Amino acid sequence: MTNKHLIGALCSGLFALAQAAQAHIVLTEPQAVAGTYYKATLRVGHGCNGSATTSLAVQVPTGFEGAKPQPKPGWSLSSRTAKLAQPYTSHGKTVTDDVVELRWAASTREAALPDDQFDEFAFMGRLPDLAGPMWVKVLQTCESGQNDWSDIPAHGTSTRGLKLPAALLDVQLAPAQHHNH
Repeated sequence: MTNKHLIGALCSGLFALAQAAQAHIVLTEPQAVAGTYYKATLRVGHGCNGSATTSLAVQVPTGFEGAKPQPKPGWSLSSRTAKLAQPYTSHGKTVTDDVVELRWAASTREAALPDDQFDEFAFMGRLPDLAGPMWVKVLQTCESGQNDWSDIPAHGTSTRGLKLPAALLDVQLAPAQHHNH
């Protein structure tokens, strides 16, 4: 195989990988530090089998505190709260109910996200103090059909082989601080 053919094959392989990566709803920043405020930005790379996206319903992961959605022109916002299994303290107050779902819906047909375009939907909140994976499940509804991005691996964090994987946030401990004297 010549260098020219090898480079061509490599480029084709990388292009295929890039397309596969765009085939899911993913977080633009898939790692964050435990105990910090984090802006979760979900990238929507396509619709449902050629159909435009008309709404997204995001299940806020357990432990993600005080979720607040970012408004999008042309899209309405709603949220659902529920009683927490584990209350938490925020700004000196005990929080017993919190946001568990966020929903963006296109206000008009023209505002829907065409299949051949991408966009981002964001929300922020405080991450738990413990490190570990957080899975963000998203129900993508389109003019025709839907994609339920909620598959989670039975073990570990590899989404290889999952048809509709949830978006993974890797919550990490803060780097250790070293003092030089």
